[in-house]
Amino acid sequence: MSDIEAFERNRSRLAGIAYGMLGSVMEAEDVVQDAYLRWRGVDTGKIDSPDAYLTTITTRLAIDRLKSARARRERYVGPWLPEPMVTSQAEDPAAIVLEAESLSMALLAALELNPVERAVLLLREVFDMDYAEISPIVDKSPANCRQIASRARDKAGDQGRRTTAAPSDFEIIMRYVDRVSQGDVEGVAAVFAEDVVLWSDGGGVARAARHPLFGATRVARHMVGVAPQTPEGTKIVFALVNGDPGLLGVLDGRVIAALAFEIEEGLVVALRAVLNPDKLAHIPPL
Repeated sequence: MSDIEAFERNRSRLAGIAYGMLGSVMEAEDVVQDAYLRWRGVDTGKIDSPDAYLTTITTRLAIDRLKSARARRERYVGPWLPEPMVTSQAEDPAAIVLEAESLSMALLAALELNPVERAVLLLREVFDMDYAEISPIVDKSPANCRQIASRARDKAGDQGRRTTAAPSDFEIIMRYVDRVSQGDVEGVAAVFAEDVVLWSDGGGVARAARHPLFGATRVARHMVGVAPQTPEGTKIVFALVNGDPGLLGVLDGRVIAALAFEIEEGLVVALRAVLNPDKLAHIPPL
């Protein structure tokens, strides 16, 4: 197998790791490109495991980039959410190349995790790596990696939980859409858990709430209130957004909004709306 073939065999995995670390498709692509350049610059004949080597350099590059990204995000206007990975409801999720598509928006947005915690949790929980494999990547002992993973899980809480969207979830979302279109605040609130929370990421570019909104009535009033601002001609498309049931706003084939719903026991417990056009530009026209 040639060096290029070895790299291409790992590309989707490396892209998944970088995206899971950074929550940005563009930055993930940059990290993978940097990893490729480093790969081409080493004597690969002396490397016992290309897979392990490429995973290590990609993770370390992502850790370094995340350290600087965290500083930028502290200056970000309003809540920060990751760039969404969108799967049409008609598509087979198994056909999605990017392995980290299964990472929930909630976990990706958990910025309280420091870069090493994020890397350990990602490699362990999403990519199913042993602590002995993770150890040399983050330069920690296996026992220390186990402790880091435990600490990261405690911080992330239920955000690390991965569930599968069910048909009933989309029925709930259909009720939500119908009641919003009718301007029925009470009806929308009935779809929500009492302690529902809404994060809206406009990045100072698109109109969005500058702070998270809490409570069924308050969130319902907000969503009904902003609905008339939707550009004329916008189509609503059901989709999976990072594996969560969601909606896309599509105008002239271009996605202008992505909304992920977190649903538990038949009620919406959280909504995450990405409205910043810079974070939607990577989604192919629909």
